[in-house]
Amino acid sequence: MHHSKVFFLGASPNPKRCATLHPAKRSFVSLIYFILPHPQAVIWGFLQAPLLSGGGNSDAMVDFQKHTLGNELTVIAHYDDSTPMASVSMLYKVGSRNEDAERTGFAHLFEHLMFGGSANAPQYDVHVQRAGGECNAFTTTDFTCYYVTLPAQNIATALWLESDRLLHPLLNEETLKIQRQVVVEEFNQRYLNQPYGDVSLLLRPLAYKVHPYRWNPIGKSIDHIANATLSEVKQFFGKFYTPSNAILSIAGNILPGRAFLLAEEWFGDIGRAAAPPDSIAPEPPQTAPRTLSVRRNVPAAAIYQAYHIPPRRHPDYHACDLIAEILAGGKSARLYRKLVQEEPLLSSVSADAGGEMDAGLLTVSGHLLPQIDAQRANAAVTAELQRLSSENISEYELEKVKNKMESLHVFAETTAMQKAIALACAEMMGDANLVNTDIESYRRITTNDIRRVAADIFKRENSSTLVIKTKN
Repeated sequence: MHHSKVFFLGASPNPKRCATLHPAKRSFVSLIYFILPHPQAVIWGFLQAPLLSGGGNSDAMVDFQKHTLGNELTVIAHYDDSTPMASVSMLYKVGSRNEDAERTGFAHLFEHLMFGGSANAPQYDVHVQRAGGECNAFTTTDFTCYYVTLPAQNIATALWLESDRLLHPLLNEETLKIQRQVVVEEFNQRYLNQPYGDVSLLLRPLAYKVHPYRWNPIGKSIDHIANATLSEVKQFFGKFYTPSNAILSIAGNILPGRAFLLAEEWFGDIGRAAAPPDSIAPEPPQTAPRTLSVRRNVPAAAIYQAYHIPPRRHPDYHACDLIAEILAGGKSARLYRKLVQEEPLLSSVSADAGGEMDAGLLTVSGHLLPQIDAQRANAAVTAELQRLSSENISEYELEKVKNKMESLHVFAETTAMQKAIALACAEMMGDANLVNTDIESYRRITTNDIRRVAADIFKRENSSTLVIKTKN
């Protein structure tokens, strides 16, 4: 996340969280939950009523229009006259999956470099503040997103700033040196020098052997960033920071027609360049279980089980997401009831179905109670996963998690910023209207689907297990 004094809701940045985001988790809106360091400040879900703006499906909850400029920049506009604010989200289709294996962390490094100013706006944050706005950014495995929220009458300021740093970013030795130091320090503080900070650095390469998801967006090694040259940085920028590789999303109190005119005014004269090829080799099917055990200076031992699951747009992804909720989505979930309350082996448990563009991971984790053997706890977790694979859950249990998922959709998307980012993320996944239709994919899941998908993913040969033991 960009280090600036300007943050939404007065929150402090959380670089670790942003560097390990799962794009489009649960819904394209709920991604916002993971962006902000204090998610309790954000209400989840979709708007209950349709918005009365021009174009689109009249039954849609988030109405929008889409336009493509001559240089192939995709522009999405959503009108909401209930707010005096407007938000601009600029999403670039470059994340850690697009990096060279020997030069990782560049997408995240660029998130920082882009706040180093541009030819006509050397102090990006100052201009945002003067316009009464707030700004930030985040990097994932699949994309990098920059966003600004400000009074709607000042929307041109945000578009000017975004276009200027796309056209003339200040990429020089001084800026690179500063941001290299910032990212290296972030790597040290967030991943190497705090308990459980290096989990993703250990689990990803255990689960992936070919696909670039095998490294975290922060990078595989500090050296890759510490040794990054200006020539490499400029080459990376020229390849991925082009209009054809970007999505501009504008939401708030600005009519779509005016939004498109402003987009044309500020971005239309930027030269057209071919989008980089997206030819990433898929991860081969895992054929044998993998295990890694390490000792760390942590307060309690922990176990992590990761299973390969389909990509975000695959029909079975939604079942995977519901499975994660069934297993660990609160105190009534299966793993919590069994292993925290009834047979106390764990002090906490969690499960997450990562929604990446390519095949992701469903990860189940838990912190062990004192004196509990890791092998015993791991076997108990596995037994619960196998039970889900062999027995149909009740209609009540499925309906409960569906209702929870739907409630998350109902009570979010309250700000222009959330809508702008959600629309951009959905468009990157292939269809901006997924912000409106995605919930139906959850509603269609049956108890048979849950058992079938669980049986398919919770195979021993599909598992990667990380055990973190205490040093004491």
